[in-house]
Amino acid sequence: MARALPQTPPVVPFDGPLGEVYQELARSSLGPRRVDTALRLLDIAIASTALIVLAPEMGAVAVTVRLSSGSPVLYRGARVGRFGRVFTMYKFRTLEPDAEKRLGPYLGAELTRRTEQELTSIGRVLRASHFDEVPQLFNVVRGDMSIVGPRPIRPAFYAELCEEIPQYWQRLVVRPGMTGLAQLRVTREMTWAEKLGHDLEYLADRSLGLYLRVIGATALRVGVRSVRGVVRALREGR
Repeated sequence: MARALPQTPPVVPFDGPLGEVYQELARSSLGPRRVDTALRLLDIAIASTALIVLAPEMGAVAVTVRLSSGSPVLYRGARVGRFGRVFTMYKFRTLEPDAEKRLGPYLGAELTRRTEQELTSIGRVLRASHFDEVPQLFNVVRGDMSIVGPRPIRPAFYAELCEEIPQYWQRLVVRPGMTGLAQLRVTREMTWAEKLGHDLEYLADRSLGLYLRVIGATALRVGVRSVRGVVRALREGR
């Protein structure tokens, strides 16, 4: 059962960098725990090992992206991190160059449809296998992210959600994660408030056991879906 969270303080109006607006709320109301140090050590050990093991594959993917669709090889996007610090998140680029500029005016189903049209051939395979997410391991080693935690959110989007859902700032207590309870459980039909409930459940109950269970469930899920997705992507790419 999730531990009770403290009462939510009044939401501070968004009138500056997120670090200035929500940092003090996160530090003073829902501060770090001793287990966070152990989780950080696990993050470093897992991410460093994975980067070493996957280095040849990452190099091959980088060359393939560069030769097939030009530069840049990596997608770089601003995301909100722990205590409101904005950082640059890395992924392998899966869309055509400058796709974000063309996709900017669209939302919802139309955005999904147009994004599919912008996918490169290698991008389809990378997304289907989730290998496009592997560069985020660098973010984990640097301390921007964790292996397990809430999904990283763009700054403007985060500010909007904090206005709509007063409890949303509580996600700042932990680092955003490559995977998490919400990422494993959410469906497209869920509201942002429902998704937040899963993030706050991890925040309240986070432990070594829960951390490892989330990683295990993610590995199993990604393994099964990757095989199916890559086969489908290769067929569609013919």
